[in-house]
Amino acid sequence: MSRFPKLSGKEIVNILVREFDFEATRQTGSHIILHKFVDEKKIVTVVPLHKEVKIGTLFGILALAKIEKEEFLKRL
Repeated sequence: MSRFPKLSGKEIVNILVREFDFEATRQTGSHIILHKFVDEKKIVTVVPLHKEVKIGTLFGILALAKIEKEEFLKRL
C-alpha cells in the first residue's frame, strides 16, 4: 500500500464530495457530516475540519464511508 499524504479536513471533504458523490449535509462545530445513498441505504461519515487529520482518523472516516484505502489513494 502506498503512503498516505497528510491531508486537511477540508481537503478530505472536497475529495469525498468530488470523487465519491457525498453531500455535505450539515456542520456541528468543527465537524462536517457527509452522506450519500447507495441501493436505498444511507451512508454517513463525519470529517473533522482540522489542519492535519491523523492517519487513524482518516482510516475511520473511510471505514464509515465504506471506501477502500486503495480506492481513496487512486482518486487523490
